[in-house]
Amino acid sequence: MSHSAIGYTLSSEEFGPTELVDIARGAEDTGFEFVSASDHVHPWLPEQGESPFVWGTLGAVAEATEDVDLGVGVSAPAFRMHPVITAQAVATAAELAPDRDLYFGVGTGENLNEHVTGRGWPEHEVRMEMLVESIEVIRRLLTGEPVSHHGEHFTVENAKLYTVPDTPPDICVSAFGERAAKRGADHADGFWTVGPQGDLLDAYREAGGPDGPALTQVSVCYADSEDEAVSTAHENWRQSALPGELNQLLPTPVHFEQASRLVDEDDIREGSIVTSPDADDHIESIQSCLDEGFDRVYVHQIGDEQEECLDFYESAVLPSF
Repeated sequence: MSHSAIGYTLSSEEFGPTELVDIARGAEDTGFEFVSASDHVHPWLPEQGESPFVWGTLGAVAEATEDVDLGVGVSAPAFRMHPVITAQAVATAAELAPDRDLYFGVGTGENLNEHVTGRGWPEHEVRMEMLVESIEVIRRLLTGEPVSHHGEHFTVENAKLYTVPDTPPDICVSAFGERAAKRGADHADGFWTVGPQGDLLDAYREAGGPDGPALTQVSVCYADSEDEAVSTAHENWRQSALPGELNQLLPTPVHFEQASRLVDEDDIREGSIVTSPDADDHIESIQSCLDEGFDRVYVHQIGDEQEECLDFYESAVLPSF
């Protein structure tokens, strides 16, 4: 797609796989042009309550929908998923939707999901090195050619993927800081972040990042009233208001529950989540991302009111785009 596209989040932290397939089908019927599924082995908070395997879910979504493009936002192909297995998962997902775009988002991950195999949680610079090496391995495997690799962090011996797409999907590097945006520029097909962070996209492009898809997510909580939306967002997504690097460092949902006791409803009301029931506020949030240079903006509706949000966007928001 050369035009800007509006997508919808499949929140693996909040819904089981069958529900996510239903949400994806509803998003396509509503008029969203792509869906992006989060990749978690744990939810952020115990209250969220789910964490289905993203690649199984994405396969079911591909079969249940017709035209909507697909995304994984984002994976860390360096800890619980070896690059060889990640490459096989990506290739299979792409084959299940051969006439659609697949955006494969990659990042350095969160301790929450990646510590589970006991490999430890190194500092960011090491995690970035691991990501860069894993991207190299994945790219080679997606060609369908035999691959052997003996690197600093990964070993691959005589691996070959026999099921590969005709065109490899775009690998979009995620960044939440300028240094990571610049570092990822040499290894990406596209860019991925959260919110209207045009400065990060500029840093990525100035460092030579390809002019491929640039994706960002906006979080919203649509409800009948702002007070109701604030309450729902606080109950289900308050970890997003935690400061600094806590989201990358805390290891379990219980730790996030403990830390997020410091977040109150005023923090949600004053934060980045759109809690207004006014369509203009939702339109403005998406438009601000487009104005910053992002061409793929996807909407994360927090909480159970998914059908209500889809109806609201179909009637009041998407027609503006």
